[in-house]
Formats: sequence, structure tokens, C-alpha cells
Amino acid sequence: MNQTILFTPVGGTDPISSTNCRDGSMLHICRIYKPDKVIMYMTKEMLAYQEEDNRYLYCLERLAKMQKREMEYETIERRELTKVHEFDYFYQDFRVIIEQIYEKMDDTDVLLLNISSGTPAMKSGLLVLQTLGEFPAKLIQVATPEKRINEHIHRDYDVVTLWELNEDNEEGCLNRCKEVQCPTLSKIKKEEIIKKHILAYDYKAALDVADTLEKEETENYRDLLYMASRRLMLDFANVDAVIRKTGMQCLPVRTSSERKYFEYALNMEIRLKKEEYVDFVRSITPLIVDLFEMVLEKREGIKIDDYCERYRKNGKEFRKWAPEKLKGTKIGEILDSEYDKDGGFNAREVYSIHLKVLIERIEQEKHLVELVQNLRFVEENIRNLAAHEIMSVTEDTLQKMTGFSGNKIMNMIKELFHYTGLNIKKEYWDSYDKMNQMILERI
Repeated sequence: MNQTILFTPVGGTDPISSTNCRDGSMLHICRIYKPDKVIMYMTKEMLAYQEEDNRYLYCLERLAKMQKREMEYETIERRELTKVHEFDYFYQDFRVIIEQIYEKMDDTDVLLLNISSGTPAMKSGLLVLQTLGEFPAKLIQVATPEKRINEHIHRDYDVVTLWELNEDNEEGCLNRCKEVQCPTLSKIKKEEIIKKHILAYDYKAALDVADTLEKEETENYRDLLYMASRRLMLDFANVDAVIRKTGMQCLPVRTSSERKYFEYALNMEIRLKKEEYVDFVRSITPLIVDLFEMVLEKREGIKIDDYCERYRKNGKEFRKWAPEKLKGTKIGEILDSEYDKDGGFNAREVYSIHLKVLIERIEQEKHLVELVQNLRFVEENIRNLAAHEIMSVTEDTLQKMTGFSGNKIMNMIKELFHYTGLNIKKEYWDSYDKMNQMILERI
């Protein structure tokens, strides 16, 4: 129906203030918003004034005539109401009234609520209704001309004279209305849930909750939530797309060849923080194989790929040791001597155990060798077990089976990065928490 409807309690300065000869809140909202219908809520006192001189309808009708339009009026009478300070009464009464108003509205209609007229209890009742979010409406607040509390004088009220003297009737009068953006309780609760998900690194859940809010309510942070969720999935193409769109950079390592290893390690640490121990231990092998390789290349100039060949299986490319490339080399000799009792080295895939042997035989720094041995020990003792058996992995499990806590294992991985040649600064490891803070500041 495309109607604008104003629900308004009637207050002490309505319709025109006798102290400043300017619109009261109800009349001023009607002047500015031009509602098609005005529903006035009158207590015993206000009804007495209306019956005495028709002041409210008189001014509304004069305004409608001045603006050359039609305006419908409805009065909700509460003649028995004298305790105008009781919040509970107004909250319950307004809830029923506004529900009835909404039953007659369609999606094209707009409801205005005047929160400047009436007693403090009336204004609070309307605010609470809007906060609960049951009835979408525009809350309209009207400033007094003097920017201070209005004086209420009802004695010797001459509505006809006041209308003629009303300065707001002059062309170009100041708009004193303001639409109050009152967040709903539902929105507040959802935003708190989003914040908790962010702090728990559960960005997909945070994004799901955010998408139940209105688009304009999440426009400041929704892209960042999406970026965080894709980052956790190591989906760098979409992460980069969001960074380009928003200009918000959260990845400290930006070179793609280095970023994948560092972000993978960060991903492991997030799993540890979330106590997802099975996923944590299962993710160890791919990383330490790559880190061991980088250590050999950085410190010894040994490129494992030089001793391997590629093959395809089911449309994917894989790597395996190439016997002809190992033959007659130092690498081949080390591996053959290690597996001499088994008839020499004949493995196909490149495993961390092979790289550990090479580091043990070639590397001179004892601490690095010990670090590599410890990480390989962790992988050997729990990773394969967790990958192939149905089992519970807890912090106690890690400690009992490896002798190391989850944090200790993670710290060893971080330390190993120092030997790879990757430029990973200590503060980079806090980048997820910094990203979280960036998002939280925008909510």
C-alpha cells in the first residue's frame, strides 16, 4: 500500500509548545515525514485536553491542509491510565498495539515510532520493543528548538493562536528529526556469537551467523570474515582477491613460494589451539618433509628433486626416487649404506625418514640434527597411528607417545623454519590473532 504510518504517544508539548511557539514532536514528525496515517496514544490527561479544545486534531488537520494532502487519524484511548510512570504497562500495551498495526501492513508500508513524546516510561517501552527486534520500524527523535528540556505549560492554552504563531509553519523550517539507529537485541546477540567464533578461529561458523544479518549490518567486516575462512582453508586465490578488494592485508608472508609453508604451519597451530589433535598430528608429515628438504638445500646445497623423477597417476603428478640419478652420488651412497642390510636403498616415494638420514650424516650442527630427529620421532610414533587407526588423541596421548606436549612439538616446527632460509620473523606467528583483532574492531 506504500503507506507511512506514525504511532505516537501524545506528550506535554504536543501539538505546539506554548513556551516557544514551535512544533511539538508529534506535529514536527508529521510535518517532515508526511505520514498517511497518525495513530495517537492518549492517556486520561491528554484526552481531557483534546476534548477541551480539539488541539491535536486541529493542528494535524491544519498541517495536512497546508501541505495539500490527506492524512488519516486514529486515537487509542486509555482513560483509566493515570500511572504514566509504569514501564511494564506501556511495554505490554505498546507491544499489543504495534502487533495489531503490523497485521494490517504489507511489505511496502513504513512504520514510524515517535520516541520524543510522552513520559520516560512510554519512550523506554518503544525503545525496548525495537531492541527486541520484533517489529521493524524507524525510531524518530525530535530535538527541542532550544536544545534543552521543554517546559510543559497547559494552562490558558490557545491552540488557534499558537498555530498562527508557530514558526515552524514558515517556509524552510529546520528539520529537527533524527532517525535513531537502535540495534536489535537479536543483532547484538548474533554479533557476540560472531565475536566468540572469531576468537575460537571458527570463521566458517562466524560467517554463517553473519549471513543471517542484513547485508548493510555486516558490510564493514563480512569480506574479512570470508577472507579468514578461506585463509584457514589455504585458499590463497580467494584470500588475495579479498585483499585486493578491501586493501586489508593480513598475511605477513606474501611470496607464494614461501607463504604456503608458513600458512600451513599456522594452520597446524590453529588446530592445536582448537584441540583438534588428530588433525594436528596428521598434518605433521607433509610439512616436515618439505622443511627437511629446504634444510638440505639451504645448508648443504642438496636439491632432492635432482635425485627424483616425476610420474602421473589418475591424472595427478607424483614424485619418486630415481635409482639412475642416485647411482654414483653421495646421496645414493648414504641411503644405500643406511639400508645395506635390506639389500640397498630401493624406496619409491620420498619420505621424511630418508631426509632425516641425510641430515644426520651430512649436517654438522648437533642441535639441528637433534631437532630433526625429535620431529621424525613424533611423526613415527603417533602420526601413522592416528592416520590408520580409530583412536582418541589428546594432549596426554601426545605426551605419553612422544614425550612432547603439543606446544613443544609446534615450537620445534617453528624453530626448524629458522634453518630453511625462509624469512619468518617471530611476530609473524601471531598473525591470526592480529587478523582477529582487525575483524573485531570492525564489528
